[in-house]
Amino acid sequence: MNKQRVLTGITTTGTPHLGNYVGAIRPAIEASRADDTESFLFLADYHALIKCQDPAMVRQSSKEIAATWLALGLDTERAVFYRQSDVPEITELTWILCCNAAKGLMNRAHAYKAAVQANEEAGEDPDFGVTMGLFSYPVLMAADILLFGAHQVPVGRDQVQHVEMARDIAQRFNHNFAELFTLPSAVVDDNVALLQGLDGRKMSKSYNNTIPLFLPEKQLRKSINKIKTNLLEPGEPKNPDDSTVFQIWAAFASAGETARMRREFEAGIAWGEAKKQLFELINDELSAPRERYLQLLDDPSHIEQVLQRGAERARSYSMPLLKQVREAVGIARMD
Repeated sequence: MNKQRVLTGITTTGTPHLGNYVGAIRPAIEASRADDTESFLFLADYHALIKCQDPAMVRQSSKEIAATWLALGLDTERAVFYRQSDVPEITELTWILCCNAAKGLMNRAHAYKAAVQANEEAGEDPDFGVTMGLFSYPVLMAADILLFGAHQVPVGRDQVQHVEMARDIAQRFNHNFAELFTLPSAVVDDNVALLQGLDGRKMSKSYNNTIPLFLPEKQLRKSINKIKTNLLEPGEPKNPDDSTVFQIWAAFASAGETARMRREFEAGIAWGEAKKQLFELINDELSAPRERYLQLLDDPSHIEQVLQRGAERARSYSMPLLKQVREAVGIARMD
């Protein structure tokens, strides 16, 4: 059976929240259990340095994110689970690809264009505050993907361009040197929910509207009670399709429970009751993983051992390919 190789990176900034769980973590763990899939999952700590210059936060976030995936049941015997910075071939390949990637391609990257536009609107120099990390981020992402021969890269719509750029960079290398790189495809699953946050906007650390994944029960209940709702009274019909409470409910509930809650909304369920049921639903799903997560945080040496084993497995793929890349571009021993 020809297995599809699927690669997912998780940037180590901040604490995982419900949106991360529903949109990325849960589907990736489910996919990793499929017999026709080879899963590569990594902590993107080099990517974190683009946005975060707080060393303590990068370290803590790396620990929390690794503990989250393990607590939620990732089988590290099946999936290759590693930290980006433990695979030196990634940064070496990044430089080789930088020497082949067109600057014009980088100029078109959404993140860079947005930074330039914001600077121009503020009357600043177009490149004010733009680091080479931000500018060349798509090349590092290309190295992450190409080094492991990923066929599929699950991403949100805002990241599709970067996978397409990785494909362009691979094609250019393959044409100029040797057919070494698999051409990846972006996979956007429209069935995966993009959760709304406390204020009704997309749940995002940048909006400060998240519900952290493993909050203690009391704090989880308080966070859910803060979800913005309208002023409709108990007994007044409520529209489930414009409700953050219902949207989060649907991301956690079965189809039958979602249909039941839709009827409750149309019958005028009180907001307090809807939030109470939402808390119970989420807490029921996350209480056992929360306990495992806290145990893992208390045992960082175990997390480190898992990551080091993952790095060894990852390098069994990356080292042979990088050897071929070096030879193709002329970097080789003289004996």
